[in-house]
Amino acid sequence: MSAELSDLYQQVILDHNRRPRNRGRLPTANRSAHGDNPSCGDQCDVFLRLEGDRIAEISFEGSGCAISQASASLMTTQLKGKTSAEAQKLFKEFHEIVTTGKEPEVISDLAAFAGVHAFPARIKCATLSWHAALNALRGDTVAATTESHKD
Repeated sequence: MSAELSDLYQQVILDHNRRPRNRGRLPTANRSAHGDNPSCGDQCDVFLRLEGDRIAEISFEGSGCAISQASASLMTTQLKGKTSAEAQKLFKEFHEIVTTGKEPEVISDLAAFAGVHAFPARIKCATLSWHAALNALRGDTVAATTESHKD
């Protein structure tokens, strides 16, 4: 990855951390899930309003490191309007990015997290909100925890 591209990606993460999108409890949510990363202290609640199988609205609340908060913010922008199957596909793509550093074929803001693979402890930070969102989509009320997911 070029230095310029790495700098651009770092700016995407910093921007989402400083000015998170879709932060706050969603009053019209009909699904929600909690995520917990005990090794880092990250916490994340994801709120969805589903219309059929489509995510009509999504938001999050939480606290934690810059990676976890930026990832939650970016996740909300990527999942809004998606079906459950599309959300699963995006998670798989994101998971591959953060675990291998491989950039996606179609460059998107998700690629900003490619550098996370070099810091294995941060992979759980980056994926926490995604696991919570997938639990919310399934209607799973058990908290998503990084200790129960192989990342």
